[in-house]
This record gives sequence, C-alpha cells and structure tokens, in this order.
Amino acid sequence: MVASRGNNSNPARIPALGIRVIVLMLISILLMYFDQRQNHLDAVRKAIGVAVYPLQLVVDAPVRFWEWLGESTTSRNELQLEVGRLKAERLLTNARLQRLTALEAENARLRALLDARAKVRDQVRVAEIMAVDANPYEHNLVIDIGSRDGVYDGQAIVDADGVVGQVIATGLMTAQAVLISDTDHALPVEVNRNGLRTIAVGTGEIDRLDLPFLPNNADIQTGDLLVTSGLGGAFPAGYPVAVVDGVTRMPQEPFADVTAKPAAALDQVREVMLIWSGPAVEEQ
Repeated sequence: MVASRGNNSNPARIPALGIRVIVLMLISILLMYFDQRQNHLDAVRKAIGVAVYPLQLVVDAPVRFWEWLGESTTSRNELQLEVGRLKAERLLTNARLQRLTALEAENARLRALLDARAKVRDQVRVAEIMAVDANPYEHNLVIDIGSRDGVYDGQAIVDADGVVGQVIATGLMTAQAVLISDTDHALPVEVNRNGLRTIAVGTGEIDRLDLPFLPNNADIQTGDLLVTSGLGGAFPAGYPVAVVDGVTRMPQEPFADVTAKPAAALDQVREVMLIWSGPAVEEQ
C-alpha cells in the first residue's frame, strides 16, 4: 500500500513543476518587455543595489585593505630613504658652510699677501654611530665603517656643528673613536678672531674643554670661537671646535683659567663625518 501511494504521487508532481516553469518564464518575459519599453523596474533595481551595497563592501574590504597596506609600506620605505638622503646632504652642506666664518677671518689676515696658497677641499664620508662606551670616564664610540672604506687611525671626525673626535682603532668594518672631551685627548686650536694658537684638552665632562696653556696676558675673551689650527696633521684647519665660555686671570699664576664649550653636541650626535684631507679631488 505504501509503495502504490508513492508511485501515484510522482506523476502528479512532474506536471506541476512544468507549469511552474512555464509561468515563471512568461512572467520573466513580461517583466523584461515592460522594463525595456517603460523602465518600470528601475526603482526595484535601485532598491536591490542599495540592499546589496553593504555586502559588496564586506566582500571588497580585504582586497582594499591589502592594497592600502602595500601602498603604505611602499610610501614609508620611500620616505625613510628620502629622509636618510636629506640627512646626509644636510651634513655635507653644513660641513662646508661651517668653515665660512673661519675663512673670512683668515682672508682678512692674508689679504695683503699676493701669493696666498690655494685652499684644498676635504673629502668626507657620512658614518653612523653604532655604540657608545658605557664607561663614564672614557668618552669613546664605535662607527659603522672601517679600514675597507679607507678609514685610518688618527682620522678626524666632525658633524654638522664642529669637531667631534678622531679615530683611535680601525677594524675591517667598524672603527673606534675618542671624543674631544676625553681626558686623554688634546687638540691644537686657534682663536678665530686673532689667530692665537693653543691646545684644547678634554676634561672628562661632555660639555667642557680646558685651555691650560694660555698666559694671563693672552688676548682671549668669552665668546671667542676656537677652530682647528691644522698643526699636527690630524685635523685640517678651520673647523669649529668650541666657544670660550669662561676666562679667569690669576696674577699669582703663570696661566689663566680658560674653559670652552664644544661646538658639537657630543652627547646627542647620531651621524658623523670622517675627513680625508688632501689636494682637490672630485667627490662622488
């Protein structure tokens, strides 16, 4: 009995499905006809578009996110490269500009000379500081270039503001340098105002140098700029070293008590320049 009922119901379903398909086809044809002729379905189409729009946003969000992430990463990398290039250009430009004051004073002293020697140009290279000595009694640092880049022991190091120090130990890919504030460092300098020569000695304090060999009657005063004298061969002449910030003359002593503040911020410097001095060369 159950099997006979199942067999009787199948033939009845087939004609019903066929009628439904035919009805749906007729309705579709009528809808397309009226939509093409009089655009009656525009409102329906717009309503469906509004309803589907949030779903389109959800589906498209991952693709847009990855595109935005890729563009942001590319832009960040390009900006970092551009910032690095501009920093290097600023350092190179300031290194040349900082010598103008010293050259003006020197030109005033040499104006009467007819055969003044031609000035040489210094070749420089930018380096980054990798590490700083944690010992408070030794003012040393490590830079990221070494002998394979032409660095040599005793080479002068400056930044955009003035002299920083010099190389004391050279490795293949890195080099160790001592700051001018170290107690073991002494630097031949001259007063830019009048050419008075002396020695600037490190005190172990990052912001103070001593000039211990100036007599009481020496022509030096607060605010005088000290520049490298070029004597000794390690430092080329004309680079700012420090500014005199204290002069105490003691009649009972043979020498005056003179202190100066380094022109470079020795505890804040991040990039430095190594100087190769010699005849004029074409720089890359």
